[in-house]
Amino acid sequence: MARIGFVGLGNMGAPMARNLLQAGHELKVHDTTKKAVEALTQKGAERATERTVAQGVDAVITMLPAGEHVQEVLTGPSGLFSLARERTLFIDCSSIDVDTARSLAGEAEKAGMEMVDAPVSGGMVKATDGTLTFMIGGSTAQYERAYPILDAMGASFIHAGAAGTGQAAKICNNMILGVQMIAVAEAFTMAQKVGLDPQKLLDICSKSSSHCWVMSHYHPVPGLVATAPASHEYRPGFTSRMMLKDLRLSQDAARSTGAWTPMGTQAAALYEKFVEGGAGEMDFSAMIRMIAGEKEE
Repeated sequence: MARIGFVGLGNMGAPMARNLLQAGHELKVHDTTKKAVEALTQKGAERATERTVAQGVDAVITMLPAGEHVQEVLTGPSGLFSLARERTLFIDCSSIDVDTARSLAGEAEKAGMEMVDAPVSGGMVKATDGTLTFMIGGSTAQYERAYPILDAMGASFIHAGAAGTGQAAKICNNMILGVQMIAVAEAFTMAQKVGLDPQKLLDICSKSSSHCWVMSHYHPVPGLVATAPASHEYRPGFTSRMMLKDLRLSQDAARSTGAWTPMGTQAAALYEKFVEGGAGEMDFSAMIRMIAGEKEE
């Protein structure tokens, strides 16, 4: 078992940290929210400060809102790279831009550390269940070193390639998901308006070429998939605000590489409108409400 520092105990980080404890790892935790830290210490974690969380550990996991937060925590005179012992493994599970992920990997190497980017897919449900999918960027040796730690938090692990490719995989995946959700929402809204029962359409699509993950697992129409957020008043899963963040990251990558992503661009614009309308904390599948012309609270 490893001794691990964990920074960022939000909706995703807290259940991930609990699963590490349940697997038998020793855990030092730090977050700006005292209540989140207290909940983990009651389960056996050690409370740490921003200066002590990386000291005397084998690995440090960060699960933070954005690239600037990860950079602030890891780099600089008082960053964790300067406080950890040599060859500490840094595992960033945040969803951040590819350029920052690659820059941080380079900074880690200069500081005598190792680093992988390991963003996740699966939302809060799979974070709680310990069945997340991890997309890992780094060397083969770094991936193999990270795997026993990630194994306590996930069910699927894909070594995407060199530093930054884990983040690239995450933003490509979520761009597809965001576009897919809008397409399903549009089609099922149109079906209802022309008098086609949504269950009948789902039965047809499930056996046809349009079938996709959103339809079978995360349908935006309430009642069609019992476990989907739509059937539970659109309580997240994965908030619209987080989907917008990932779509914006996809467009940053598209601009920096010259990739043409017209559907991704439109999806980002639609989610921006939805979030600005006050729906940021609803599940991203609630986008169907805007498409159907419902007024947001």
